[in-house]
Formats: sequence, structure tokens, C-alpha cells
Amino acid sequence: MTILAIETSCDETAAAIVKDGTEIVSNVVASSQEIHAKYGGIIPEQAAREQIRAIIPVINEALNPERKAFSVKRKEKILPGLYTYRHPLASDIDALAVTVGPGLIGSLLVGVETAKALALAWNKPLVPVNHLVGHIYANWLGGANSPRPEFPAVVLIVSGGHTELVLMENHGKFKRLGGTRDDAAGECFDKCARLLNLGYPGGPAIEAAASKFQIPNSKFQIKLPRPLLYDKQFDFSFSGLKTAVANELKKKISSAEEIFFSSALAAELQESVTDVLVYKTLRAAEKFRTRSVLLAGGVAANSRLREKLNSQFDGSQFAIHVPKIKLCTDNAAYIASAAYFNHHPVPVGKVDADPGLDFNS
Repeated sequence: MTILAIETSCDETAAAIVKDGTEIVSNVVASSQEIHAKYGGIIPEQAAREQIRAIIPVINEALNPERKAFSVKRKEKILPGLYTYRHPLASDIDALAVTVGPGLIGSLLVGVETAKALALAWNKPLVPVNHLVGHIYANWLGGANSPRPEFPAVVLIVSGGHTELVLMENHGKFKRLGGTRDDAAGECFDKCARLLNLGYPGGPAIEAAASKFQIPNSKFQIKLPRPLLYDKQFDFSFSGLKTAVANELKKKISSAEEIFFSSALAAELQESVTDVLVYKTLRAAEKFRTRSVLLAGGVAANSRLREKLNSQFDGSQFAIHVPKIKLCTDNAAYIASAAYFNHHPVPVGKVDADPGLDFNS
């Protein structure tokens, strides 16, 4: 099965074609991140406006790996007096998939309404996909011959808007174990990056600053809390770290030392967040005796998190699955994969954007 998927839940405009849930034919992403960076965060209305401009060129690019002109169309009569213009490669598509939530309502509507129009025009089934579930399926996009995760699996979904621990017993069968009580991990990075004047997005900015910190050559020995690390539940809480970082910034530091202090603080913040994420994930895997541990979400691109999680793998208890970095951030390839392994088409008239969609919806 070949699926064309569309993803517009936040500021990216993405389209991808994936075969049999594992083989990426094309994966195109247009981002308006540079526009939002100067404001230190995403402006929802601006994101939607940019997506309206980008959606057709992005889909065209996904459908045309060889960059054929979009003007090459085939006109077909579908009803008396009614015609549709069919893309020359549309016949190769078996189904469409689209992110329906959670996300920004304006952005979601751009993708959902475009997918509905194409499904009607091309007479193709349409599969709505939960964005959080989609992130998980980045772990299946290694190609037909790559090892697939085995069930049951514990999944850590960690991004700018979500931090969730999920028990995945099979395709479409999820049990939420815990999640953040306040800020998501990526949100914590964004807020602290603003405090440290490191820029946006916060995750890559924190990681870049942390990479400059050298313990042997630094007099700054900062220790931040590890929130809820030993709590028996699988919940997270990162809002207090922002306060802890703000308190550290109140210390009197000379202007010559500011850059070194910022890198030391960024490094300790990264250590704190990743310590909590990894510890709780592995504790969940041991408790539920899973065969796999899966990492997903935009923060999954953080090299320190990936390093810590992989270092825990001894080959005896469970396999660690970490997606390629380019598949961690928002893209449509994992939406197509999720639609393949959870193929439940819905009539076009019943597909709606739902910005508040939760994990089990």
C-alpha cells in the first residue's frame, strides 16, 4: 500500500509518500520557523498563513520526486458538468492520511481540508491520524529490511508540547502510563533558552550551548533538581526547572564570565531533563517487562538523550529504538506509516480537525 500523508499540526507544512509503512518514497517539509524565531515562539495565525501558501507546492514536490511541472494534469469527467484535475501520479496512491490533532486549529484545518479535497477529487480513502501516535511510527521507517520494534513496548514521546510515557501492546493498542503535570520537556527548554538569551527553538539552542561546557576547565558547578525522579508514578514536572534556572541567573557574574556561566547552566539543565526522562522510561520498561523501548518526538533529536538511552542497552532485557534525527521533528512520513499500520479509513464528511485530541482518541 502506498500512502500520501499530510502533516500541518504546528508550523511545518509537510507531505510524504510511504510504501507499506516502512519505505519512504518522498518526504518534504517546509517550515516557517525563521519567521517565528524573532518572536521567541510560534505565532499561530502566521503559521497558518504560511501553510496556506506552502501546502500545494509541498504536495507537488512529494508527488514529483523528479520535479515534474505541476501543470501536467489530466482532466477527467466525474459527473455531468463536473470535472476533476488528476495529478499524473495520483493513480499510484492507494490512500491519503492526514494529521487531525492535537495541534493549532488554524494549521490543522489547512492540512485536513486539503486532504479531504484530494480524497474526494481522486476517490481515495482517507485515514485520520493522531499526531502523537504518528510520532511513534518514526521507529518503523527504517526500510523493509530494518528490524521492527517488538511488542509490548514502552514509548517515550517527548516534544515541545507533550511528554508522555505510553505502553504500546500492539498497533492501535495503547495505555498511557503518565505524562507531564505542567510544562513539556521541549517547552521547558524553550522557556529556559529565552531566560538565557540563547534563541529559538530552545531545544537545539540549549544543546548547542551545553556542548561548549567543559567541566575540568570551569569553576561553575551548578546543580539543578531532578523533578519527580523517584516518584512512584510515571508523571513528569518540568515547570520548576524554569524557576531554578531563573534563580541561578540572579547570581552576580561578571560580564566576562556570562557566556561560560550560560553554557554551564544549559549543560546542567540538559542533564536534569534527560536524567528524569531516561530513568522513568527504563523503570517503566522493567516494570511492564517490555521487549522494546521506543523514543519519539522532536526532543528525541537531542543527542544527550539519545546517548543516555542507548547506553542503558545491554541486549538482554529489551531493544532500544531511536529514530533518525530528521524523522524526530514534525514530518508527514510517520503520519503515513501510522496510517498503514492502523488503516481505518473514515468517510470524508466525518474527518474534522481536533486541536484538543488526546492520546487515546
